[in-house]
Amino acid sequence: MAEYVPRAVETYKKEIIPYMMKKFGYNNVNEVPKIVKISLNMGVGDAKQDMKLLENAMNDLTVISGQKPSITRAKKSISNFKLRAGMPVGCRVTLRRQRMYEFLDRFITIAVPRIRDFRGLSDTSFDGRGNYSVGIKEQIVFPEINVDKIDRIRGFDITFVTNAKSDEEAFELLKSFGMPFKKQA
Repeated sequence: MAEYVPRAVETYKKEIIPYMMKKFGYNNVNEVPKIVKISLNMGVGDAKQDMKLLENAMNDLTVISGQKPSITRAKKSISNFKLRAGMPVGCRVTLRRQRMYEFLDRFITIAVPRIRDFRGLSDTSFDGRGNYSVGIKEQIVFPEINVDKIDRIRGFDITFVTNAKSDEEAFELLKSFGMPFKKQA
């Protein structure tokens, strides 16, 4: 039986690498930028009163990513927010290799079209080093989430980390994968 290869990997090898080499004039296949990892981060500020909220957030992130998230804790105490250093304030997960490409494919083809009032992702969310961040307001855009079993709507951040040298290269890479950026006026 042949080993399973995600659809996004085949697209990258057959279409994106030749396109990027031609567009940016790379001499070597290894110069073409690639996605290194995808980080999902969900902040749960109300977890300091009710730990059940953090558990539910972790369950949602587990279902979305296919991987168990780790708990993030407060770095320092802030008295105005009744927050102590070391208290759990959220959860995060980092996807690499096959799971990363599976998530990328599901995000672009299934989740993004289900976003309410969607007019395209902002092309200004690059950080200057070729990484792209986007915030999702509702976890229910992912079909894996059972709407009847969630306790509240939660948002989370997704960061696509690439090894591109510039934002322009990263933009072309993500656009080649099918990321629906806003049309320029």
